[in-house]
Amino acid sequence: MRTSRTAIVLCAVLAAACKKSNQTEGAPSGGTAPAGQTSAAAPAPGGDAIRIGATLPLTGAESRIGGFYKEGYDLAFEEATKNGGVDVGGKKMPVQLTLLDDTSTQATAASLADRLINSDKVHFLLGTYATNLVEAQSVVAEQNQIPYVNGGGAATAIYKRGYKWVFGLLAPVELLAEAIMKWVDAQQQAGKLPKPATIALLWENTSHGKDFRKGVTEFANKGGNYKIVVDESFELNGKDFSALLGKVKAANADMFLADAHLPDYITMQRQYVTAGMCHKIQSYGARGSEKQAAEALTPKNVQYIVSAVWWSSLLADKNPEAKRFVDLFKAKYGGRAPEWYQALGYETARALFVAITQAGSLDREAIRAKLAGLKIPSLLPGGELTFPAEFGQQSHAPFVAQQNLPDGTSPIIAPPDAATGKGVAPNPGCAK
Repeated sequence: MRTSRTAIVLCAVLAAACKKSNQTEGAPSGGTAPAGQTSAAAPAPGGDAIRIGATLPLTGAESRIGGFYKEGYDLAFEEATKNGGVDVGGKKMPVQLTLLDDTSTQATAASLADRLINSDKVHFLLGTYATNLVEAQSVVAEQNQIPYVNGGGAATAIYKRGYKWVFGLLAPVELLAEAIMKWVDAQQQAGKLPKPATIALLWENTSHGKDFRKGVTEFANKGGNYKIVVDESFELNGKDFSALLGKVKAANADMFLADAHLPDYITMQRQYVTAGMCHKIQSYGARGSEKQAAEALTPKNVQYIVSAVWWSSLLADKNPEAKRFVDLFKAKYGGRAPEWYQALGYETARALFVAITQAGSLDREAIRAKLAGLKIPSLLPGGELTFPAEFGQQSHAPFVAQQNLPDGTSPIIAPPDAATGKGVAPNPGCAK
């Protein structure tokens, strides 16, 4: 096996077994473990440990976000270790995570899941990040009938296959698009946007992007208050979006809505700014408020971008589970505030731990059944985590919309019961 796929065994068996020199928690934000590095932690005598396997994109196009999810996993396993392990039928058992680098590649994500199950003999799987990787990997989990809990795949195509063993913490991307459009609609009803308002819509050619397109178009087609004048797809990991942006500019639309992963958002927004474009409303779906994007593009060039996300650290003011997580994360990572990526990684692992405790055993079917019926307080918006059967065991927690403001903050602007600030429409920069 190539070194880029070498296992990174995270020390979560016993605190004493976790040699600090082998941990990667001190890596910079979004960093990845060096290729070939292992952090060895042997199972307790007799294999008396809960063995959990996972892959993440620690190299390749999604490596920055893969590093963030790793931070969430690290924190969850460290917390379990500090608590003496996970309770299984009244006995505390240590937990061990074997984490492999799937290199941001579908085939690798699937083959490594097979290795974890059939060679490494893990009891359960945590999912990778990115819809296309989860979509491929979850097939392996279902075929092997092993519980697979993921916080990195949001496309409904993953959950419409009738699978019993796959559980997702990310609510559907259609609801993400709807959350943005509901805020937009409120601004239109307040007279801040024209009727009808025209939309230039770009979307990545993945299940994720198709779901975003569906959410926007279905909302736009109700009531006659919106008209889509550009509707174009693009491939992941693009280097030049100038032709597409030329179509957007020529359309002179009121709104520019795109669905893009973080690398494409940064590339596209850089070219958008260079082209001198400005729209009354601008969004890149779930991307927009990331610190690394502001650093790459400069804060001025991300002002007033609206995003809808699965979680925000601002929820800590009203959600006890969110506050507990934020406090734990800041204590571990030098006061740095988490983003939704780390939160979903952490909550994914915690959901599996809770199901194991509720089952009182390591029996796969028993834990699958507990996950299917799970209903627990959660750091997610709405404060509760469930995997409803009617949605293919995909969480339907609400989204929160945020907007980047000139002072560098990105307050929650919707829904009203979660808002920490007021949004601005239309973009005042377009009048300059």
